[in-house]
Amino acid sequence: MKCRRLTFLSLVFAVVSAGAAHAQFDVSGSFYEALTSSTSGNGTKQTPTNTEGGMIEARYVKSSLAGFAFSYSYNRANQTFAPNGTACDFVCANPVTSLTASANEVALAWAPSMKIGRIRPFAVGGLGFFITVPGSTPYGNNTVVRPVYVFGGGLDFSLMSHFGIRVQYRDNLYKAPDLSALYPTTGAFTSSSEPMGGLFYRF
Repeated sequence: MKCRRLTFLSLVFAVVSAGAAHAQFDVSGSFYEALTSSTSGNGTKQTPTNTEGGMIEARYVKSSLAGFAFSYSYNRANQTFAPNGTACDFVCANPVTSLTASANEVALAWAPSMKIGRIRPFAVGGLGFFITVPGSTPYGNNTVVRPVYVFGGGLDFSLMSHFGIRVQYRDNLYKAPDLSALYPTTGAFTSSSEPMGGLFYRF
């Protein structure tokens, strides 16, 4: 009986030790290119400008399946609005309108991963808010907040015990923001793809 107890305690200790060895907390900074799709609907064609951006991220990994990440990203999000060809309805006579804007995103994601030597491949899937802030115009446009679905994956490569390189691809799916007072919202979903790379610091 005593031998069985020792064997059980040894197994528990091994599991806890393996989890502690796998666990990590890190922060990272990355730069990316935001590639956003245009949308059409309700007589409007909305075309965002592709632009550079940056993201900071805090990630806690407890085990292969228990990993979580909180991120904040920012990029310019200038938009052009125009009549949607012959299906432009009552906005056919409106002029092409360009607006300056910035995009902010906060997201909480599940981030499962697997450590293989100095490499840690991972996936990302979560929810957040995509916040578009237009520049000042004579039309009095408002800040628009949309729920956003975030998904993607990437790879960590450890250079030293605390530092490493992180490359990843993230896709953000949300409804196109209603920014123009001259054009109605397209009512369509748009996708913003973000190939990115940066550095992380592991505590």
